Amino acid sequence: QMPWMQLEDDSLYISQANFILAYQFRPDGASLNRRPLGVFAGHDEDVCHFVLANSHIISAGGDGKIGIHKVHSTFTAKYSAHEQEVNCVDCKGGIIVSGSRDRTAKVWPLASGRLGQCLHTIQTEDRVWSIAISPLLSSFVTGTACCGHFSPLRIWDLNSGQLMTHLGSDFPPGAGVLDVMYESPSTLLSCGYDTYVRYWDLRTSVRKCVMEWEEPHDSTLYCLQTDGNHLLATGSSYYGVVRLWDRRQRACLHAFPLTSTPLSSPVYCLRFTTKHLYAALSYNLHVLDFENL
Repeated sequence: QMPWMQLEDDSLYISQANFILAYQFRPDGASLNRRPLGVFAGHDEDVCHFVLANSHIISAGGDGKIGIHKVHSTFTAKYSAHEQEVNCVDCKGGIIVSGSRDRTAKVWPLASGRLGQCLHTIQTEDRVWSIAISPLLSSFVTGTACCGHFSPLRIWDLNSGQLMTHLGSDFPPGAGVLDVMYESPSTLLSCGYDTYVRYWDLRTSVRKCVMEWEEPHDSTLYCLQTDGNHLLATGSSYYGVVRLWDRRQRACLHAFPLTSTPLSSPVYCLRFTTKHLYAALSYNLHVLDFENL
């Protein structure tokens, strides 16, 4: 499986096959109650990605559909969004953006009376692996496969669907971006197949990143997460390796291999609290306790 997860308040949401399960944390903050608080279903194939927004779960499925679930009610809906699997989704300010293997990104309203009414369809010329809406709600970024188009990072106007700019230059073919996140309206982080995490500041330059960190064992980086300050965590493709980085340094601070052969798995998703880091692998969930490292 390729799970995704989100944290909200005292609950952890994690996808398993075509379900999303919600679990409540026990008082220690590290372990979960074994019985889920909620089970959210509706996709015919695996859930590829999901986000929490406005008390909704917005999910992207391998069946080409987007699912909408209200967290505290039985309301659920889904609609056909793409011709192939929906790899990524984000939602802010009542707007949903989605990206797919069908080489398009699309913009949708979250309003219940307008679900499934596509506002913009963007031809990306590449499979879309990751997507994120700017905190200003004026634009969004796509991370693509870097096979059909020379730039795997492009920023689009949310209102018109027009290309605003692309980030970086001279990416090798196949340097796809598997995870991207905004830290502020002008700064974002990306990682992917070319084994680098890059920190971009749009105020400084869109052609050159401000800082980059290389995975020392040449492993694909599936996901990243920050504490909003100096700590950065990455999830690698082999042996479930989670790396912690101090963003003021280039060298990795700590590496935690969470699996070994023959059970090697990528780290598909990472999430932080002030005391714990949660890492989702193909067959289990690991917790790192920062107080006892």
